[in-house]
Amino acid sequence: MMVTVYNQKGEVAGKMNLDPKIFDVPVNPAVVHQAAVAIMANRRLPWAHTKTRGDVRGGGRKPWRQKGTGRARHGSIRSPIWIGGGVTFGPRSERNYKQKLNKKMKSKAICMSLTDKAKEKKLVIVDDLQLKSIKTKEFLKIVKSLPIETKAIFILPGKNEVLSKSARNIPGVDVKRVGDLNLLDVLGAKFLVLTKESVKKLEEKYVVTK
Repeated sequence: MMVTVYNQKGEVAGKMNLDPKIFDVPVNPAVVHQAAVAIMANRRLPWAHTKTRGDVRGGGRKPWRQKGTGRARHGSIRSPIWIGGGVTFGPRSERNYKQKLNKKMKSKAICMSLTDKAKEKKLVIVDDLQLKSIKTKEFLKIVKSLPIETKAIFILPGKNEVLSKSARNIPGVDVKRVGDLNLLDVLGAKFLVLTKESVKKLEEKYVVTK
């Protein structure tokens, strides 16, 4: 797949051929959906927690004798049918939401998402991204010069403090490294901006694991 390469001023700087093993694979929405659900489930934490009758304080002795009072028999004031008692079948923090997601499926889902972005012309390649110092205004000029809209992720080949800090106050714009990129990032962004070096890193990472 041949795509246009821009410089950071938004000018056409040439063409680049993308590896079809990553950017032109058959897309299976069911696989992408399953992988996305698994990632979100693995991030989920069981916050809700109720106490059973064994966790509630008090109720150590029988409230009244078994017979002769005319009242219903009870063994503890912490029974679930008492006010202040334990909860029956309530949510517990021990619940595990984890889902298994193997490496091959995870890689395939990302490649399918990248293919979808490339086919919809939502993948923008730049020859390089550089700033001399941390300047939000300068990074905003780059964003406005490229053929992108809001909710864009700039994917860098490695760590770059200058670019990351310059972009962090721009609404809808995020900067990530190739190594930190995940499926939810690709699905959540309207546009992906990659440098030529980032494309090479992606190809090295995902062509090997396929």
